[in-house]
Amino acid sequence: MISLLVGSSLALVFAFAGTPLFIRFLVRKGYGQFVRDDGPTSHHTKRGTPTMGGAVIVASVVAAYFITHLISGMLGFGSYSPTASGLLVLLLTVGMGMVGFIDDYTKISKQRSLGLNATAKIILQAAVGIAFAVLALQFPNEQGRTPASTAISFVRDTGVDLAFAGTIIGAILFVLWSLLITTGTTNGVNLADGLDGLAAGASVLVFGAYFLIGIWQYNQSCGSPTAGAVCYEVRDPMDLALLAGAMAGALIGFLWWNTAPAKIFMGDTGSLAIGGAIAAFAILSRTELLLVILAGLFVIITLSVIIQVGYFKISGGKRVFKMAPLQHHFELKGWAEVTVVVRFWIIAGLCVAVALGIFYAEWVVGH
Repeated sequence: MISLLVGSSLALVFAFAGTPLFIRFLVRKGYGQFVRDDGPTSHHTKRGTPTMGGAVIVASVVAAYFITHLISGMLGFGSYSPTASGLLVLLLTVGMGMVGFIDDYTKISKQRSLGLNATAKIILQAAVGIAFAVLALQFPNEQGRTPASTAISFVRDTGVDLAFAGTIIGAILFVLWSLLITTGTTNGVNLADGLDGLAAGASVLVFGAYFLIGIWQYNQSCGSPTAGAVCYEVRDPMDLALLAGAMAGALIGFLWWNTAPAKIFMGDTGSLAIGGAIAAFAILSRTELLLVILAGLFVIITLSVIIQVGYFKISGGKRVFKMAPLQHHFELKGWAEVTVVVRFWIIAGLCVAVALGIFYAEWVVGH
């Protein structure tokens, strides 16, 4: 437990102290945000605000994770060695962050609001996602548990196993399933990023939930003397909790500077990295379907875009919302930006509360 507090605190301090330093660097370089011309007119004042702040979030989490393991090993309350699950979370987080960084840098260097074209972005995201999925089925521990499972999970692995047709087919189906989750979460967080503090604040709540889930799964891990009749087959739950706490801490430190009026934006560097991390936690903690509820705000925002685009095409140009994603619809209805952000945080918190309630209730019923 001490390592969890150390990791979360280090990430918070690194992000809080590192963000203003990064802001000064970006200002000197002239790396500012470009704003869509077709967006809310109130956003035009944000043009030129430093972006790519997600680099600080990612760097803070990586540094906090490895330093925490070093401190834990030296002082004897943890292990020197990172786990396979922890390294896989970092792989997907850093990998997606790099894709976002390329996208952000393209926008800045070409002086436009659009970065990588859709094809290039999908290819890069798929490459990172496939590497994660393939590796997640490797590295069994002493009990034979691999970080991920071919079984589709809700609050634990269900009886629906993608390996029903054989090991190879199951692995291929798992890679596709993993890519679906990863693509959905990265794009969901990316769509939610657009108002000061919205994506960062909502993500803190999601990672806070995974922090609690990791601790609970560790205490009720199969084979643990504290486990009851219902236990969890998760490879490295405590290390997942450490990284979830570090992600939440780093985002809180960043949010201090990202809240309205934002001094810096996370950019695609941050939103794709956060989405990748959320996907990794869902897959490795065996809570894939629970993610739909846990990250409910991101799901709602993504659905608003799908509905808007779909209805526009089938109706010959009509719209359901004034603008998509959904947060911009309420802006155009006259809500202040801060009002939209706080109310969306409330929705995110309610979704997290319901998901945690379901997670705990399933364990209680199982007993």
